[in-house]
Amino acid sequence: MAGVEVRVGRIGRAHGVRGDVLVDVRTDEPERRFAVGTVFDTARGHLTVERTRWQGRRLVAHFREITDRSAAEGWSGIDLELSLKADERPDDPDEYYDHQLVGLTAVTDGGRVVGPVVEVLHLPGQDLLVLDHGGRDVLVPFVTELVPTVDLAAGRVVVSELPGLVAGDDAAGAEVDE
Repeated sequence: MAGVEVRVGRIGRAHGVRGDVLVDVRTDEPERRFAVGTVFDTARGHLTVERTRWQGRRLVAHFREITDRSAAEGWSGIDLELSLKADERPDDPDEYYDHQLVGLTAVTDGGRVVGPVVEVLHLPGQDLLVLDHGGRDVLVPFVTELVPTVDLAAGRVVVSELPGLVAGDDAAGAEVDE
């Protein structure tokens, strides 16, 4: 089964003089993804986790291949990616990887097709699903109240039919065949 590259973090600034770096974590499973021995694929080569610790809300990581502050400064801005099995799921059954959501068809709880999920945006306040609704992007907060159902097997997500959520959609929606 083919793997899927998943970005789980981005290296920030150097921290200290021994090669530690701050990591902008992009996963809900940091203990799993940044475990000692994990090897990340990056644009500059592989990085192997030697140790991590939390400093407040920031992850401080030390990679075997980064040995001093000068080297650490050169890695700032580099994405950390892992290859996951295409069918791998997060430990929490209510969480999904971006690649599992992109391509799903969004339908309203009233049965109208909104369009495919084309992207997942990770913003500081919350995640957003970007839907292609007749050639225009519609942003839907990815929260249970607005996206009550994600059905990977059926290839769809259900979004609540709230006034203004999909503005100007009166004529654009079509019925979904069950």
